[in-house]
Amino acid sequence: MSDALDVSLRLVKAQTALVRRFDSRLGALFGVSLADFLVLLHLGRAEGGRMRRVDLAGALGLTASGVTRGLAPLERIGLVVREADARDARVAYAALTDAGRERLADALKAAEQVAADVFAAPEWAGADVEQLSGLLTRLGGTGLPEDHGTGA
Repeated sequence: MSDALDVSLRLVKAQTALVRRFDSRLGALFGVSLADFLVLLHLGRAEGGRMRRVDLAGALGLTASGVTRGLAPLERIGLVVREADARDARVAYAALTDAGRERLADALKAAEQVAADVFAAPEWAGADVEQLSGLLTRLGGTGLPEDHGTGA
């Protein structure tokens, strides 16, 4: 097996383990998955707490239908609402509700703790975390946009 394939498979396994940790904590405490949390986080950081659904899909790396499927349960439990554009009926927005803002604020604290736990082991020096961040960015793992919304 090539080194490139080996490191790719290790990265996939690490990603799966991270998703499992986030899903476990966020699901147990707040009834949301990591994927749901990412939707809420993107909306919370967007101007006015809302995004065009097509832009949200791009930010999440999903198709338009994928984001629609992901938003449906969040809409059913009242964390997100669909808003029409007053000037263009073809444009739809996803927007956080007040309940969504509250859930995001609480879930963000739990997600921060999961992340802190992951990198709290003695073998993780601050420089290692910074180096890993840089390497992941080179692979296309860009961070979230600046906070323009709810303080999330």
